[in-house]
Amino acid sequence: MLEVKNLMFHPLENGLEKSIIEDVSFMVADGEMLVITGPNGGGKSTLAKLLMGIEKPDGGKIFLDGVDITDFRIDQRANEGIGFAFQQPPRFKGMTVKRLLSLAAGEEMPEKKCCDYLSSVGLCAREYLNREVDNTLSGGEMKRLEIATVLAKPHKLCIFDEPEAGIDLWSFSMLVKQFEQLHADKKESLILISHQERIIQMADRIMVIRDGKIQALGRKEEVYPGLVNEDMGCACMNPAHRL
Repeated sequence: MLEVKNLMFHPLENGLEKSIIEDVSFMVADGEMLVITGPNGGGKSTLAKLLMGIEKPDGGKIFLDGVDITDFRIDQRANEGIGFAFQQPPRFKGMTVKRLLSLAAGEEMPEKKCCDYLSSVGLCAREYLNREVDNTLSGGEMKRLEIATVLAKPHKLCIFDEPEAGIDLWSFSMLVKQFEQLHADKKESLILISHQERIIQMADRIMVIRDGKIQALGRKEEVYPGLVNEDMGCACMNPAHRL
């Protein structure tokens, strides 16, 4: 279980303190899917980076299964069981797909197992094993490969930052199916940051963040009607986001 208490993040910008995350508290139960949505610039991606340790909070606490991980480094949080998928997956010229999957798993991964993970995200496995993780891969291919690296190691909590960003409709449909399977297995807690209606409707609970604060938090049945009827600033109200 993830527990976040009174999280704060006030970085300096041009010598002035700027409030990005302001007194955010929430929990994610074991096996639960929480979808975080809200207007662009509201603090969603920053919150994800704080949870992963990419950014350091100015105040508050983060607990994973009762362990205070607030001051843990990224690698320590990964060892505790947190997986993270970037909005824009990094590329590594000179590194093969097989090597990346092995690094993600923390051990040398047999070719058959690599193929299984690649096939699970809709990539023709043997065509990708020896390809480099560089600019020759499309945005959709990188997104699916990113999902495969997260799947390559069991986690207590997986965080996906706008997995739909920059991908085509077919790739998006494959990702949705993978998230549905992860959620059905109930082996890992999931946090998905998204504007997509299809992803939002998969949630157990929805959190809406605006201006670094929680504007709404509750079960899908409670929060989603407000997104539709009251326009809480969620970009999913734009028909272009209803893939």
